[in-house]
Amino acid sequence: QVQLVESGGGLVQPGGSLRLSCAASGRIFSINAMGWYRQAPGKQRELVAAITSGDSTNYADSVKGRFTISRDNAKNTVYLQMNSLESEDTGVYYCNAELSRSAYTLPRNYWGQGTQVFVSS
Repeated sequence: QVQLVESGGGLVQPGGSLRLSCAASGRIFSINAMGWYRQAPGKQRELVAAITSGDSTNYADSVKGRFTISRDNAKNTVYLQMNSLESEDTGVYYCNAELSRSAYTLPRNYWGQGTQVFVSS
């Protein structure tokens, strides 16, 4: 069994900062890409940021320059540092990891349960 557990969400005022963490645990052989997605009320889930095993990163245009994704491979953990938060950043943030459970299985995607981020004054 593989679990992704997010933490770090909460209520913050516009212009504030939050740091999200997501730790993967269980039977894990290797992790390829990890990423953060978000879903705002009434909208589809969208990619916020992603990072490969080689530390290449990709960001949604709306968060470039404000958010930074990073990972600690020794801890199977991915982080999302969110600065200069705006009300439009409100939503449920989901962690995603593409990983293999053994040397003999193909990688597949796993999702966390989500953590709520609410940006409001």
